[in-house]
Amino acid sequence: MSLILHAGKSNKNAYKALIAAEYAGVQVELAPNFEMGVSNKTPEFLKMNPIGKVPVLETPDGPVFPVFESNAIARYVARSKDDNTLYGSSLIEYAQIEQWIDFASMEIDANITKWYYPRAGYAPFLPPAEEFAITSLKRALSALNSHLATNTYLVGHSVTLADIILTCNLYLGFAYILVKSFTSEFPHVERYFWTLVNQPNFRKIVGQVKQAEAVPAVQSAKKPSQPKESKPKAKSEPKAVAKKEPEPKEEEEEVAPKPKAKNPLDLLPPSKMVLDEWKRLYSNTKTNFREVAIKGFWDMYDPEGYSLWFCDYKYNSENTVSFVTLNKVGGFLQRMDLARKYAFGKMLVIGSEPPFKVKGLWLFRGQEVPQFVIDECYDMELYEWTKVDINDEAQKERVNQMIEDYEPFEGESLLDAKCFK
Repeated sequence: MSLILHAGKSNKNAYKALIAAEYAGVQVELAPNFEMGVSNKTPEFLKMNPIGKVPVLETPDGPVFPVFESNAIARYVARSKDDNTLYGSSLIEYAQIEQWIDFASMEIDANITKWYYPRAGYAPFLPPAEEFAITSLKRALSALNSHLATNTYLVGHSVTLADIILTCNLYLGFAYILVKSFTSEFPHVERYFWTLVNQPNFRKIVGQVKQAEAVPAVQSAKKPSQPKESKPKAKSEPKAVAKKEPEPKEEEEEVAPKPKAKNPLDLLPPSKMVLDEWKRLYSNTKTNFREVAIKGFWDMYDPEGYSLWFCDYKYNSENTVSFVTLNKVGGFLQRMDLARKYAFGKMLVIGSEPPFKVKGLWLFRGQEVPQFVIDECYDMELYEWTKVDINDEAQKERVNQMIEDYEPFEGESLLDAKCFK
């Protein structure tokens, strides 16, 4: 029998149990047709949780034995099967996982919600309270950043329940209030968050995550947004107080982006190099790659309209787990999608054993790394960028080797090579 989770599809607290279920191999189903503000007010729901909060888990023992509070639900799901590592492999790891779950709730989630909810209109807005919440959150993120400087995960070498709960709590912040200028102070937290939310089991539940572009303006928390008519009401008309009070939305709808100005790269003088022609040549060349594709690249290359850049990952010492390193590079390429019209890239993961090295080659329109890419893709800051001198034969040969996935590259084997085109 599967477990039934009563919550909306976009509830970040429900995500905890759903992601844990993916890792543990446990079947958890969302209650059908659940509507926040309606379904959680029914007598049946209030029997499971008298205060009407979500999520609530209906267990195989029936609605008489439910579990509420999201962390407790996630723990129940994680322990439903013994053959998983969500709770570590030793007593000390178990204790550390519980430690980070408490930290995620009391230091991260509590301060994010104290900052976000008043601005979203779910609570009164008090500037001193907001300032205190932001200060407390920065202190917590600083501690977390220090821990993640030398650790891929919170505990051990694989995802645990602590990672799931912390990432879900960070999700609310990254999606709604923690803008890039704020999170850039904590690069290891950024790297950790984007690595986790792009893991297949996370991505299946939360989808693609987009970072907040601006801190939301303060919304009034006093009244519902619907205006009241001034005409007198008939006796048979229901009283105004019978109307539903506004419930905190489980997930705010994304604000439609404002029309963007034309990209400066589109205003550059025309180039003799047609990027799509090079991408087609690269994709279609199956044999004699050096003679056909590499020669074709240099025949097409326009040093006035395009520039070549090497990138080297700054934190290679952290690349101790192969699949995490590969996911990190894959996530970077996904977030570079905004530059697809203006770029071509190769990313190499180098080495037969950890720590693995990550190096890349990028072709960009224009003479600089595009500023809009730097602004929008946080990963850019994690690499050292060096412009290629095409008059240097050694650098030019390095470009050739990176394009063709030459092995051994700089004396080492390739774990993987990924192309952005």
